[in-house]
Amino acid sequence: MAVDNHTTVDTGTATEAAAATAKVRWGVLATGGIAAAFTADLVDLPDAEVVAVASRTEASAKAFAERFGIERAYGDWGALAEDADIDVVYVATPHSAHRAAAGLCLEAGRNVLCEKAFTLNAREAEELVALARGRGSFLMEAMWMYCNPLIRRLKDLVDGGAIGEVRSVQADFGLAGPFPPSHRLRDPQQGGGSLLDLGVYPVSFAQLLLGEPAEISARAALSEEGVDLQTGALLSWESGALASVHCSIVGGTATSASVTGSEGRIDIPYGFFFPDHFVLHRDGRDPEEFAADPADGPRNSLRHEAREVMRALRAGETESPLVPLDGTLAVMRTLDTIREQIGVRYPGEDAARVERVTPA
Repeated sequence: MAVDNHTTVDTGTATEAAAATAKVRWGVLATGGIAAAFTADLVDLPDAEVVAVASRTEASAKAFAERFGIERAYGDWGALAEDADIDVVYVATPHSAHRAAAGLCLEAGRNVLCEKAFTLNAREAEELVALARGRGSFLMEAMWMYCNPLIRRLKDLVDGGAIGEVRSVQADFGLAGPFPPSHRLRDPQQGGGSLLDLGVYPVSFAQLLLGEPAEISARAALSEEGVDLQTGALLSWESGALASVHCSIVGGTATSASVTGSEGRIDIPYGFFFPDHFVLHRDGRDPEEFAADPADGPRNSLRHEAREVMRALRAGETESPLVPLDGTLAVMRTLDTIREQIGVRYPGEDAARVERVTPA
């Protein structure tokens, strides 16, 4: 394509450059607190544009749209899924509805970022992954911890042998409450309990560093509604490594994590899944502190996962290397096994189909 008498531009290169800088158009499915937090971060990103929102009611969708200056508001999920002007849909419903909401969008040809816990169980997760892979659509769990720059730095240190061979991992996440039986965290219809809402973080942290465990032993205290008020689990690997994970909706825990290796330890204080710093202790050396870069924004920012989604879409990738789908499936299998052992079943689940699937 001629620009002037002296300069020519390769059309293919120009097209690629335009695609790399074009705004990614987002749709938001649901209007709750996490949807609002994610949308607030999206509107601050210059290469993102939120073009539509959907809720089960038009009134809720319109109120959300007015709050964030979104052009289109839909009173049903299907209309959003069919909106061809959307590059990717962020699914922010309770996890009991993730299979239905994300599946609807994938079937309509949309790319999807789906909140965690990814689904109620591994079977539903496998169905979504198969659907996305079969259609060549992008799908990612919104495990923002995996996209956090400081967590990525920690993983690089561990993978690089900074603390030797990993021997143990400890992580916890607990909220003091109290939460009434009507709250979503206590409601079996919404996949309530501490494990899927909070425990997914300690489990995901352990598996980020060690992969899927070989053995699992879990105990829990259940509510009258049949959801777990608090759960503790011991995960073990063939290497001899162990992980102790705990979650609770009846006690505010330290929400910290520690990784111990044969040659040192890394400690992450409160808020381990969105840290502002961590400390590396290596045998025979002074402790080293690694702090978050202020340029990365607030420590509770969700923008890192949004950026990873947009990077992957521009690169033509259907899965993120930071939040791989096989890793998501492995976490869901672990959560299934824990629920099997503590006796938590959700309405409509087929108990025979949520048993742990042993990886090949």
